[in-house]
Order: sequence, then structure tokens, then C-alpha cells
Amino acid sequence: MSYRTRFAPSPTGPLHLGHAFSAMVAARRAEVAGGQFLLRIEDIDQSRARPAWEAQIDEDLTWLGLDWPRPVMRQSQRLPAYRAALQQLWDMGLLYPCACTRRDIAEAVSAPQEGAEPAHGPDGLVYPGTCRPALPPTGPLPDAVLRLDMDRALERACRHEGLYFTETGKGPHGESGARPIARRRMIDKVGDVVLARQGMGTSYHLSVVVDDAAQGITEVVRGQDLFDATPIHALLQRLLGLPAPLYHHHRLIRDDEGKRLAKRDDARAIRLYRDEGKTPADILKMIGLARR
Repeated sequence: MSYRTRFAPSPTGPLHLGHAFSAMVAARRAEVAGGQFLLRIEDIDQSRARPAWEAQIDEDLTWLGLDWPRPVMRQSQRLPAYRAALQQLWDMGLLYPCACTRRDIAEAVSAPQEGAEPAHGPDGLVYPGTCRPALPPTGPLPDAVLRLDMDRALERACRHEGLYFTETGKGPHGESGARPIARRRMIDKVGDVVLARQGMGTSYHLSVVVDDAAQGITEVVRGQDLFDATPIHALLQRLLGLPAPLYHHHRLIRDDEGKRLAKRDDARAIRLYRDEGKTPADILKMIGLARR
């Protein structure tokens, strides 16, 4: 299979220097491999997604000199595919409805437990299992918040062989190569993640896995801030019978205080640099990707 990667922003704000770095790293890896660079719009959160932001994404990336096949994939148009994946996991007995609010979870995990600090995972506080049933629920797939029963999921996925993902870049602590996924750590430090959110019908973890498979992505290029989410994605790929791409996690672009850039960092928005008269070459130099 020929090399294929993607850049998958959410149209909920302006692209900043960190986005420019990630998109350029992905595009260059595709160029070196003689493969293909794709753009995907992750707009499952329709309460925050805006057409104007999507248009600016296109403008900023084109200005940087990037190109990609059109039309692009939009997650808002793929809800049936996510529903089918949820149905598959529901039929396996691996999902359950959850009625807990964020406040409920915070109060549950803050209760005294022999002095132990609450565990934090890729999605924040690790869910304490308040709504987890003793037996898998039956009946039609409900239109509700759905969580993955991590213990049952790992038991099924690892029944015949261990679980791992392959890192071609570096994790936050220099991790690379084949990365084994420890069952106990997934249960204790990740927990029962949400795979369908209220009003969305999916979640980041589910949609990214389904979409990477649909687009034939062979290597996922993204920031080190998502390294801890990768075991979740590897697990879902195994459960859903989807191909497992390679993963290339790259360094993050940070501000003067060492914090990673976020959508709220408008002062570092690509559009503002464009308006100030900066060139694409200036941006590449700022993010350490200037060609020699």
C-alpha cells in the first residue's frame, strides 16, 4: 500500500503555528515517501464548528503551499459510519449508556480512597465506573452517551495476542518503535472512555479510527499531546477489525512560557501573520522547518 497521511483540524477557531507545523510535517513525510497528503475536517461538534473557520483553514493551508485531493472528508457527513461502528461494539457487549455529568464524575473520584490521588487519562479524570453494568446491556443501540467497557474490551481484543502500536516518531518521553499496551494501565489510567457523546452520535476516539481506515491512512502524523490516546485507537482498530496505521508523534510548538499552543492563542494565528506581511518562508523559519 502506498503512503498516505492526513491533517485533520477542527473548524472551531483559527489555525496557529502549531497547526502549521503539524500540517507541514505530514505533507513533507508524504512527499518524501512519494505518497499522498489528505485534509480532513473534524466537525463533529456542530455547536462550535463554523463554515468561516473551515474556509480560513483552506486559505491558510493553500497559502503555506499545501495541496490535497478534493472534495475533503467531513465528519459531519459520516454519522452513519460511526453508528455502524457503535452497533458493532454494542453487539459485542462492549458498550453501556452513561448518565453521569462531569460534576458527578468529579465528585465520585474526589471521595476519600485511602489517600489516593484521582487518576487522569487522555480525556481527563478517569471514569470511576458509576454506570457500568455487571452484565452487558441488551436491546437496541440507545441514542445516549455510550462508554466502552475497557476491561471487557481488552479481554476480547487480547484473547489471542498482545496489543501494541508502532511509533515512527517520538512520544513525550522519547518512546519509539513497537509500544506494548499494558492491560492494567489501560484500566487504571485510561478507563471507560466515551465513544458517543450527547448530541454528536460519536466521539473523537471513535470517529478518528473509523475515518483513518476509510481513507486508507498508513501513518498518522500528529502532536505528542495525543500520544496517550493512541492505545485507545489501537484497541478500537483491533475490536473493529480495521487496519492499524503507523503513528508519528511530533514535538509541539509552545509559547514563551512553554505551554503548547491552543485555538485560543489568536496572537499566533496564521492569518494574523499573513496580514502582517509575513511570507510562508517566514512561518517555516518560525516553526523550525525552513528548507536548507
